Amino acid sequence: MKPGKLTLPELAAMKSRGEKIVMVTAYDAPGARLAEQAGIDILLVGDTAGMVVLGHESTVPVTMDEMLFLTRTVARTAQRPLVVGDMPFGSYHVSDEDAVRNAIRFVKEADADVVKLEGAGPSLSRVQAIVSAGIGVMGHVGLTPQSETILGGFKTQGRTASKARQLLADALALEAAGCFAVVLEAVPVPVAARITESLTVPTIGIGAGAACDGQVLVYHDLLGLSEGRAPRFVKRYANLADEIRRALTTYADEVRSGAYPAEEHTYPMPAEELDLFSQSMADGQAIGRSLQTDARAKLARPDAGTASGASAEGVEHAHGDR
Repeated sequence: MKPGKLTLPELAAMKSRGEKIVMVTAYDAPGARLAEQAGIDILLVGDTAGMVVLGHESTVPVTMDEMLFLTRTVARTAQRPLVVGDMPFGSYHVSDEDAVRNAIRFVKEADADVVKLEGAGPSLSRVQAIVSAGIGVMGHVGLTPQSETILGGFKTQGRTASKARQLLADALALEAAGCFAVVLEAVPVPVAARITESLTVPTIGIGAGAACDGQVLVYHDLLGLSEGRAPRFVKRYANLADEIRRALTTYADEVRSGAYPAEEHTYPMPAEELDLFSQSMADGQAIGRSLQTDARAKLARPDAGTASGASAEGVEHAHGDR
């Protein structure tokens, strides 16, 4: 563990002190660096990368190898923040053994501190198995994007009394299975508040209200890098898409007009070295012209033969001898 790394006991103590936990997604080294400089506590290398980085329409197509690559770049940069590797669809669904194997890959190959997986039910035994292997697990209930088809799309969960009770039961079961924290996504505020009050481990909300012990947003959403209609819970703290587009447009215009690069963007050469370079180029050109003249003269001589010509002449003599 890196010196100064946020530990799981300290995370639990933050809940006890009523100190809010700040989590954001990160997918590369620059994002991790800026997030740490901003004082972010937890960096989630989320499978949302499938949508905001890799261009997919959902999180489902993301592979283990892609997640390991992204997590490795974040973990290499982050010092204090806890780095959470988000286990992609299919990496823990088949068996406890698969879940443990892939969680170990996150820790050994990508240097993740802990992992996250979605759902309760069958996921409970996966959590127990991974925790038994010595790896911390963050749970996730409510809207679980990997199961959006079953849930009927990206919709609020727990809006009826029975479904709210089930969410509470699932969160408690995840805590009992060994989760050190639970993400609550797209859950009504009163339900999230009751779950947060009932759990001894921190809850991290995304569209679940201010009563949660912490909050998480997708990096691209909060910075205004994602365009189009955003979920209701997203607050844009910047509009970087417009700024980036303006910068790129200006760059393209200046390249085409010749305004860039200007003199201040270039590297000079000492005058005496430039003179030597110019003289050597002039001497080289003179030598080149001389060689070209000699070559033309040789080709113009009537007796100038070629290997193929000599060979043909030899063949004619051979036939004549017969």
